[in-house]
Amino acid sequence: MAYKTLLTVIRSADEAALQISASAALARQHDAHLDILCLGIDEVQMGYYFAGADAVLQETSIAMAKEKAEGLVKSAEGLAAKEDVRYAVRGMVSQYGVLNEVVGHAARFADLVVLPRPYGKDASLEKEAILEAALFSGRAPVLVVPETGLPDGFPRLAVIGWNASNEALTAVRGALPFLKAASEAVVAIIDPPKHSPDQSDPGDRISTLLDRHGVKAEVVLLAKSMPKVSDVLLQQIADSEADLLVTGAYGHSRFREAILGGATRDLLEGSPVPVLMAH
Repeated sequence: MAYKTLLTVIRSADEAALQISASAALARQHDAHLDILCLGIDEVQMGYYFAGADAVLQETSIAMAKEKAEGLVKSAEGLAAKEDVRYAVRGMVSQYGVLNEVVGHAARFADLVVLPRPYGKDASLEKEAILEAALFSGRAPVLVVPETGLPDGFPRLAVIGWNASNEALTAVRGALPFLKAASEAVVAIIDPPKHSPDQSDPGDRISTLLDRHGVKAEVVLLAKSMPKVSDVLLQQIADSEADLLVTGAYGHSRFREAILGGATRDLLEGSPVPVLMAH
């Protein structure tokens, strides 16, 4: 497997340079084609207009979204033209309520989707909706890049948050091109269950899979010495000086994570390095 089609979704001019720079660097690294989708989002949303709303208001809102999409396309084309990669730029207008379908359709045939961090100081519902659309509707692995961009020499060392779940296995498979390019990987297992098929040798089967792909992996068993699993993984990233985290996304329902919080949200908000996740 290799990354041959990359996708990034741009909704803000402020983030366009970071997203295109990171995506283009990966496209060069993997000799891949870069698709850039520029979204103008109708913030008023047709589905939520009150009864009797003036048609002019509806038309104005859509016109503003179209103008924004056109502006993002122009900016994206200028930025991408400076990169030595094959690329295509497309603009679309979407309502918030159908972002799932729009982004999911674009992500379905991408090998990797590159997106900015959805949480933190620049958090927005749109970013979160785009990320979830790529993961759930597009069924694509997503690389979430922090505001600092890709580290130099990326990837060098990856930490894999492993709990033997389907989500974690899907993430590992989606990350194989990165893992094979890295010099080493750490399979981090936090408080492995005492009663499981792999209890005698936790991590053996995933390390065997990685070894057969030429990935040098070390299995590390970690105690849950902090209140949150995410804190233990983030500490492992710091201790090993890793520059990539690979993890399954949304092991619990998205509703539960949105209301109560969860490891996915905590990792995306707190990770200082890019996070590759899949569901």
